[in-house]
Amino acid sequence: MAPKKEATLSQQQQQQQQQQPVMDFERIKRHFSWSDPSAIIPTDSAMAATNIDGGTQPQNAVSAWGQPAAGPRNTQAAVSVRHAFKAYGKKKNANQVLNNLNMTVPKGTIYGLLGASGCGKTTLLSTIVGRRYLDSGEIFVLGGKPGTRGSGVPGKRVGYMPQEIALYGEFSIQETMMYFGWIFGMETKEILERLQFLLNFLDLPSEKRLVKNLSGGQQRRVSFAVALMHDPELLILDEPTVGVDPLLRQSIWNHLVHITKAGQKTVIITTHYIEEARQAHTIGLMRSGHLLAEESPSVLLSIYKCISLEEVFLKLSRIQSQKGDVTHVNFSKMDKPSSSQEGGVVGLNFHQSKEVLINDSNGSIYTLNQEPYSPPPARRNNNPNDEESCQDCYANLCRVTSRGKIRALLTKNMLRMWRNVGVMLFIFALPVMQVILFCLAIGRDPQGLNLAIVNGEMNNTETCYWEDGCHFANLGCRYLNHLNTSVVKTYYTEIEDAKAAVRRGEAWGAVYITENFTDAFTARAALGREADDETLDQSEVKVWLDMSNQQIGVMLNRDIQLAYRDFAMGLLGQCGNNPKLGDVPIQFRDPIYGTMNPSFTDFVAPGVILTIVFFLAVALTSSALIIERTEGLLDRSWVAGVSPGEILFSHVITQFVVMCGQTTLVLIFMLVVFGVTNNGDLFSVIVLTLLQGMCGMCFGFLISSVCELERNAIQLALGSFYPTLLLSGVIWPIEGMPVVLRYISLCLPLTLATSSLRSILTRGWAIFESDVYIGYVSTLSWILGFLILTMLVLRAKRG
Repeated sequence: MAPKKEATLSQQQQQQQQQQPVMDFERIKRHFSWSDPSAIIPTDSAMAATNIDGGTQPQNAVSAWGQPAAGPRNTQAAVSVRHAFKAYGKKKNANQVLNNLNMTVPKGTIYGLLGASGCGKTTLLSTIVGRRYLDSGEIFVLGGKPGTRGSGVPGKRVGYMPQEIALYGEFSIQETMMYFGWIFGMETKEILERLQFLLNFLDLPSEKRLVKNLSGGQQRRVSFAVALMHDPELLILDEPTVGVDPLLRQSIWNHLVHITKAGQKTVIITTHYIEEARQAHTIGLMRSGHLLAEESPSVLLSIYKCISLEEVFLKLSRIQSQKGDVTHVNFSKMDKPSSSQEGGVVGLNFHQSKEVLINDSNGSIYTLNQEPYSPPPARRNNNPNDEESCQDCYANLCRVTSRGKIRALLTKNMLRMWRNVGVMLFIFALPVMQVILFCLAIGRDPQGLNLAIVNGEMNNTETCYWEDGCHFANLGCRYLNHLNTSVVKTYYTEIEDAKAAVRRGEAWGAVYITENFTDAFTARAALGREADDETLDQSEVKVWLDMSNQQIGVMLNRDIQLAYRDFAMGLLGQCGNNPKLGDVPIQFRDPIYGTMNPSFTDFVAPGVILTIVFFLAVALTSSALIIERTEGLLDRSWVAGVSPGEILFSHVITQFVVMCGQTTLVLIFMLVVFGVTNNGDLFSVIVLTLLQGMCGMCFGFLISSVCELERNAIQLALGSFYPTLLLSGVIWPIEGMPVVLRYISLCLPLTLATSSLRSILTRGWAIFESDVYIGYVSTLSWILGFLILTMLVLRAKRG
């Protein structure tokens, strides 16, 4: 029965509608050279009730060319969607994408899903393959609910071609097929046999060609070949014929018709070439989250007295708008619909194809080379009970994976790194460069420091003479001789000139020795406590330092005092007195740990080693999932049956191999080439370094799962670098921090690990010491915490 709006039309309008198919058909016949009008005009008996509000009950299938399908069709539903609701965003401003949608795809048929961009097609397909959950409603696919044990969906029972290319550009065509074939559980020999058929069928170039070097049309054909690789029961194709040659498009449709003839294969296809969809057994017209109609093309044309499916869609859209039950959808910039000039109907953005797909009159099917088409040997039926699925493949980390999946994922990770020269240099050259720069630039005593010296005993001469032994002459020159050779001495005659040189930045300090320094020093030694203030003042060396640079100022202070101690002890010893009389009455014995002259490099090195390994791992993994997600690769792998746990596991294994190489290079250059002190067990050092690398890797995974864009991940990774470096005790002891900040520091991943490694290298402590094993425990806890958070984020983002 026609809709009520149609029944109220005037007699003249009804007559025009009855005549219009004949008149318009004659025009189109001349334009497209169709030879048989009955090829598109259905019989009057093919009628069905259309439900504008959300679906129809499917009628008997009609063949792709308007004739009844040969033989009885399988009445079992391959896909059944009932009362589906799905919205994005917050409740107040929710974008209702699916609104009480009902859909039935009979088994063994081709189902054409048509609708403008933003109407919910992609969301509907993603719920069918188990990538997203409905807010409410039910979906049954191949007899089970997607994601449940034994359903095989997502998994190898479904072949999925997304709208984007979703292929690894670094792979060749053969490697692409091997990757997905292994995931689907196919043997290598079987994959190669199937590959040869697909190369010929889809007119693909050499299997050795890299995907990134193919044209856009060739890449889409490779993507289509991936969906066909394992001969699935359900084939879901999102825009498979965009940019494809008309002859190849015909060959693709011939193949789809062929595989559904036996009634065991089902195809759901979306297309922008709306007239191309006439070859489907059933058409679903979708708009604003509803199915306006769900019937065979011939029945739709007959019911609404139209000559094209686009005209049917316009008429149904107008009826829906007039009923006022259109759900307002918040379209994004990418999905903003265009307005049709006819009737002001929003949401129609089809490309009318002027290419007619013609089959041979005797029903034969031909390939692009006009050779008889011979389908490939059918693979054995997939047993749904063999599928390794689970109630929630995001949460079940303990599930044992298949060898083929892990093989495919590990091969993929290794190939992508190996074929990216920049990444390889980044992985191995950068840590070596960082270690070299650190050891050459950090911890060494400054050289060539200029001191402005005024020595009153030189009598305005440029040469400072003194005699070795027990001689009390020119003692000022004798003292200056004990200054460190790294100091450059510049002599001035007036102390004010020397100070001015310091103020101008020409010297780091001014040293003044009085004219009576020798006599006053001798009187001071002889008189002892009876020496007056003037004698004491004249026997002192006066120093003015530039303390704007603490490290240089402290070092000069130390060297000037040590020079005076050495001068006094040497003079006393040569004069037959006990040299200790010239030393400070505090005796420093050999230190329990370390040396008398500790190196700042030895203090910083443990933290630098862990920081390099930690943040290199963060950099390598923080964008790993984002790149695959934005290119559609992650979704495609998940639909193929790969769980996030398997993806994370493969990345952990790959990064562990990489970290072994990085750790080896870092430790060789640190401990062997530059001789950083190591008094502990080398094995303990290696283990802790590898654990910190894994901790950084897991932190990178968390960043990658949280961030949607690569630039956000980079900003978050870089933003965490300096706070971690400054608060982890790497360059300054945490004991110098305020109490509150010290507790915050102890909660960071690097703090306890740095302290632990420092105790191993400088103190030689074993792992049973509390200060050592707490670093291992802390690192393992952070690894576990990051992994759990990553899995929870991935699980939350699935719906």
